[in-house]
Amino acid sequence: MKFEGTKNYVATDDLRVAVNASITLQRPLLIKGEPGTGKTVLAEEVAKALGVELITWNIKSTTKAQQGLYEYDAVTRLRDSQLGDARVKDIKNYISKGKLWEAFERPNRPILLIDEIDKADIEFPNDLLQELDRMEFYVYETNETIKAAQRPIVIITSNNEKELPDAFLRRCFFHYIKFPDDETMRAIIEVHFPGLKGKLVQEALNIFYEIREVPGLKKKPSTSELIDWLKLLLSEDISPETLREKDPSKLIPPLHGALLKNEQDVHLFERLAFLARRERN
Repeated sequence: MKFEGTKNYVATDDLRVAVNASITLQRPLLIKGEPGTGKTVLAEEVAKALGVELITWNIKSTTKAQQGLYEYDAVTRLRDSQLGDARVKDIKNYISKGKLWEAFERPNRPILLIDEIDKADIEFPNDLLQELDRMEFYVYETNETIKAAQRPIVIITSNNEKELPDAFLRRCFFHYIKFPDDETMRAIIEVHFPGLKGKLVQEALNIFYEIREVPGLKKKPSTSELIDWLKLLLSEDISPETLREKDPSKLIPPLHGALLKNEQDVHLFERLAFLARRERN
């Protein structure tokens, strides 16, 4: 198995190396980067490129590690026993398989995506150490050990909202997805908008990177937001000349709602436009 990228995903050389190193070492691949840099999509594209199944475990703030293994519904079993339901004789009827269990039982090697691990509490990664190391876990209710038929390829994403424990980091192959430079971003745009006219792309990219460099910006626009903005520019037939306009009163770009995602950043640009008009007068 070797990942070389796909026609729908622009993978830089260092990212391809990281994916293949993780597969070779049979260690989880921990991917960090700004939101919108394609961390989750990477797992989807690796699965497509290798022709394997993708099993996704979306992590929330309330997610516990045990849920990835299995959950035992004792309350429902008690209720069914009171009602005389015959299902209570088999405890397996009340055990729900988690995403790790699903991945472990696949006869062919799948990809297990643990998405946004930093959303969970700080103990969550440590609670998975043994299972990810040994590729097995014990089910106390049925007295059985679940072992992986094939060691899954594990891809873990993080938005860096929390620091992950050192013990967990030691067991992973780490890669940080850098924000795309101009050349890589043009390749990404070409994937989404083949043959898009050059002047519009140039002006849009100039504005996009200028916005990202504005001091005090609370949330910098991401790659996915640039793609959305370009789609709107094309839909509204905004010309490169309109984007190129240097009127200080129009510092906020057209259709800026695709790029600026909170009122603080919109107000920041409005203040900058006001200051620019005062200096001009």
